[in-house]
Amino acid sequence: MQRPHAVVIPYPAQGHLNPLLKLAKLLHSRGFFVTFVNSDFNHNRLLRSRGPASLAGLPDFRFAAIPDGLPPSDKDATQDIAELCESLLKNGLPPFLDLIEALNDGSRDCPRVTCIVTDGHMSFTLDAAERLGIPAIYFFTTSACGFWAHSHVRGLIERGIFPLKDECQISNGYLEATEIDWVPGFRNMRLRDFTSFVRTTDPDDVLINYNLIQTKNAARATAVILNTCEGLEKEVLDAQRQRFEKVLSIGPLHLLERAIEDPQLQAIGSSLWKEDDACLPWLDQRAPRSVLFVNFGSITVVSTAQLLEFAWGLAESGSHFLWVIRPDLVSGESAILPRNFLQEVAGRAMMVEWCAQERVLGHPSLGGFLTHCGWNSTIEGLAEGLPMICWPFFAEQQTNCRYLCRNWEVGVEIEGEVRRERVAELVREVMEEEKGKGKRLRAEEWRDKIRAAAQPGGSSCLNMDLLVNEILLKKNTNL
Repeated sequence: MQRPHAVVIPYPAQGHLNPLLKLAKLLHSRGFFVTFVNSDFNHNRLLRSRGPASLAGLPDFRFAAIPDGLPPSDKDATQDIAELCESLLKNGLPPFLDLIEALNDGSRDCPRVTCIVTDGHMSFTLDAAERLGIPAIYFFTTSACGFWAHSHVRGLIERGIFPLKDECQISNGYLEATEIDWVPGFRNMRLRDFTSFVRTTDPDDVLINYNLIQTKNAARATAVILNTCEGLEKEVLDAQRQRFEKVLSIGPLHLLERAIEDPQLQAIGSSLWKEDDACLPWLDQRAPRSVLFVNFGSITVVSTAQLLEFAWGLAESGSHFLWVIRPDLVSGESAILPRNFLQEVAGRAMMVEWCAQERVLGHPSLGGFLTHCGWNSTIEGLAEGLPMICWPFFAEQQTNCRYLCRNWEVGVEIEGEVRRERVAELVREVMEEEKGKGKRLRAEEWRDKIRAAAQPGGSSCLNMDLLVNEILLKKNTNL
């Protein structure tokens, strides 16, 4: 019998690459030959950040790359998302089909491709799967609630809620006052809690229309999978199962990945920036639950004024903190902090350009997390039982923030303009023993539920079994 061969392809951004690579490694550990497909741009970034040996892979776990259609660049920064989306729509399918043809013609010494595991933002891959007659698994790297909010943008259009009638509606309270009570599985939702893409008067907005195409195409997939678990988002997952034939929660993937025994497979990493491990010995010297971790992810950009407000708010809070400041964090400028700030926080703060976030979040010195509410950060923070300070920036981060603060009750939000006094106040609310006790206890309860799902016999482990044995193998006509 032919060995199954999964082609796994993420949307070309750090937050998508991370969970897709984890899933690829899990499939390999279950007997699959894997070809992991990056864009040329990200392939080159990985070579620079991790070295050529990191992409040598294993004989049956290989990396491949296809062009994204944008001009070549050697920058170590996230590409313009709107430009990337437009280019993928126009240019994604032909090179992807060429790659699969090359994999199947015998010239690359591998089994024929038997399934495609695709990021839910790369729907041109469904065209390829349909031509080949093989299963295509649609993996949305968002939360279930984030995917569900994206899926109901069409409903906002049909009800005349989107596009906005005037730009003043972004700031005059309209977003907060407009309740969204017609989406199955949602509770306590407002327009403000939907994707940031709807905050425009432009009906032809690139990101809105790209989103509409990708979510609509989910119905064509053999199954939809999400990096979440039943105990965390059951109401939304159950609602999704009324629309799609198969919806499986298989997360948190970073916990399932820990069960992989092959050290070579475990060592394959996905960071597009070089990680600074010096923060780990620094954390070792701090008291338990005494450090706030601050990381705005791979896409968020801030103004110089916002950077300074965060900096002085952290300083005034009195807390110890570890702050990730990417080289491209400040829009159009270098992220340089003033000398008097550095003097003020000397001995109780560390700044790094990038780090191994999972290891940091799991460190016993961590007591809280100031986050942009990207889903990887959110699920990793929840899995460690950390209360969070939320500053959503982009896409479904608004939805994740609402769930963290209202539904899961483990978060507090920095609303409106960033002000140092408010930052300091919320840091103290989360980090001080008595003030943060309630949120910390709820966070620990969610941690236990999430970890149980990832244990043998837990819902996510059982869903992984179902995905492999009943969908990728049984439905495959090439095996």
